[in-house]
Amino acid sequence: MPLILAVPVAIVAGMSRCAKRGVLIKGGGVLEKLAQAQMLFFDKTGTLTGGRARLVDIESGPTLAATELLRLAASLDQVSQHVIAQAIVSAARERGLTLSLPSNVEEQPGAGLTGVVDDRHVAVGSYSFVSLLASSADWSQQFLRRTGYDGATSVFVAIDGAVAGALLLVDEIRLETPRALRLLRKAGVKRIVMLTGDRRDVAETIGAMLGVDQVLADQRPEDKLAAIKAAHSSGSTIMVGDGVNDAPALAAADVGVAMGERGAAASSEAAGMVLLVDRLDRLAEALRIARRSRAIAIQSVIAGMGLSVVAMGFAAVGYLPPLAGAILQEAIDVAVILNALRALHVHGPREGRPALAPAAFDALKTEHDKLRPILERVRATADQLTIIPAKEVAAELADLNELLQKHLIPHEDQDDAKVYPAVEQLIGGDDPMAAMSRGHREIRHLSRLLQRMSSDLRQEGPDSKMLAEILRVLHGLDAILRLHFAQEDEIYHSLAEAA
Repeated sequence: MPLILAVPVAIVAGMSRCAKRGVLIKGGGVLEKLAQAQMLFFDKTGTLTGGRARLVDIESGPTLAATELLRLAASLDQVSQHVIAQAIVSAARERGLTLSLPSNVEEQPGAGLTGVVDDRHVAVGSYSFVSLLASSADWSQQFLRRTGYDGATSVFVAIDGAVAGALLLVDEIRLETPRALRLLRKAGVKRIVMLTGDRRDVAETIGAMLGVDQVLADQRPEDKLAAIKAAHSSGSTIMVGDGVNDAPALAAADVGVAMGERGAAASSEAAGMVLLVDRLDRLAEALRIARRSRAIAIQSVIAGMGLSVVAMGFAAVGYLPPLAGAILQEAIDVAVILNALRALHVHGPREGRPALAPAAFDALKTEHDKLRPILERVRATADQLTIIPAKEVAAELADLNELLQKHLIPHEDQDDAKVYPAVEQLIGGDDPMAAMSRGHREIRHLSRLLQRMSSDLRQEGPDSKMLAEILRVLHGLDAILRLHFAQEDEIYHSLAEAA
């Protein structure tokens, strides 16, 4: 009886606990396999990254305007559900472009599309896909190198058999992704592999930022499927994805996990688990719950069967009458069930502790979004100083200094005075935000240094040594601002309640 009762109760309790945390598990077998998994495969776009790529640059030839290139690409991409295609369509609509209805559209999942737009044959997709259909441009390789440096995504556009331009898109890493990967390793995952259709240089940039164990780039759906099948010999595998092209790999893995809130219906159907909330760290919670539930089930079975064997031994030698034995067995069964129900009370890393309200998190994120143009201005100023006349350097620095003193420095002071004390109460411990406050001091120092250098400039502009010093400060300020903002966003997100 303990064997019959303990395992189902613990497994169902674990599934119920996962459901309360926004993770749907389609059967007890999935939970058991999840508890034993040690190798984790992730699709990149929409899973490790936010899946909301942002268009940052357009490269087009002399015969075609950048807006027309974008309009043609977006017109064709209207029929695709891929997140990159949706980002291109959104960028075109934000710019007020009128899109046409494409015809004769054919899509190769994970590679690109072809079709006819306004009587022109258009192909949109990866460089390897488009270059097979059209003659390449001489600037293509330089553009590819740039995307590799930035860890961005390039989408090439061919029109009437020739590459006409390319789009540069950035898909930012999810705020919770680094923390989720740390929690997954802590929960027992031994190896993390990133699968992506991106080029190797782009994929490796993202992989290095996240610290994954292996990056498999240029992956078509059949390649992802082959990678999952090959990994079965090394142990139980988990595959996490969100797109239609991930469905075969999700079905082949021991545990397929779909990003249900924004993912494709096909991936949710093929997966054994669905994350109903758009938070990757819930996978780490589900893994922790699965391992704990399985441990409780085994514990209950061993304890229940051990007590039953002892009771049978006493009954065999006549020390336990039949009626008393039956009552004792029922008591053992009840104890086993109660112990198995402990799986209902497995908590996540911050569950039950004070949390940052969603409204407060949104307000902090909005404040950061308002300041991001200043971060872009710091980098743009550094680039600009190397090409403008020396006499214009002082005016360029004066404009930047005004932005820093009016907007950025007051924001850092506000964080130190009001935001950090509130966050410290949620985290607990002795001065947990000390490192972040140190970042504020360095930002103030570099801003003040830049202001002094600007005031010391001669009318004819800086000499080569002075310009080098100014660039050093600008690049240092750019680096620390981006790192500091990223750290704050991750801290606030980890403390926020799930909506």
